[in-house]
Amino acid sequence: MGDVLEAERLLVGYAGAPVCGEVSFGVAAGKVLALVGFNGAGKSTVVRTLAGRQDPLAGDVRVHGLPVMPDAVWFRRYVAAVFDEDVFFPSLTVREHLLLVARGHSLSSPEEAVEAELGFFGLAERSHAVPDALSSGQRRRLLLAAAFIRPSSLLILDEPEQRLDPVMRDALAERIRQLADAGTTVVLVTHDPRLLVRTATACLVIDEVVETVDTERGAEIIAGA
Repeated sequence: MGDVLEAERLLVGYAGAPVCGEVSFGVAAGKVLALVGFNGAGKSTVVRTLAGRQDPLAGDVRVHGLPVMPDAVWFRRYVAAVFDEDVFFPSLTVREHLLLVARGHSLSSPEEAVEAELGFFGLAERSHAVPDALSSGQRRRLLLAAAFIRPSSLLILDEPEQRLDPVMRDALAERIRQLADAGTTVVLVTHDPRLLVRTATACLVIDEVVETVDTERGAEIIAGA
């Protein structure tokens, strides 16, 4: 079995200008790759490119050996992602959002899955509220719930700890580990050391020179220069 996600000499940026060094790596099923670095280093730009939200300047990204095609049915089936945008249907309630995702991905018991996510993310009492009536933290939890409720083989999370309290951050770390143990590949951008330590099997340090640190073996491997 090959890697679920591969990047080869990937260069990312805007208007032809790269924001960091070349990125090359492979992530197998059940592994959690954390992207770390200073603010502005280019972490979010890298993961947005991995998810097909913007085009690379150079290099290649493959998911299950296929080029990234965000509009393709197979890509949307395999890849779930949470970024910093609060994107919702304004007239749908919390419950309706989650039911839409659950039914759209053909879950066998969508109502039960929705109840489980509402409970996990502490949204049960707000299940009939529309997004504009939620707090910032509740909207963040709804985004996460929509990503976690659906099946995926690759989950991309850009600073998922934003707007979450410490208890919810610990629960999120455990949930990520459970997903990885079940075979999901996770790419995680985080500034939270506790979340990093509790989840990551390898770290990609984003800078002018990009390095991968294998947190399971303690070995450091140069992945790009």
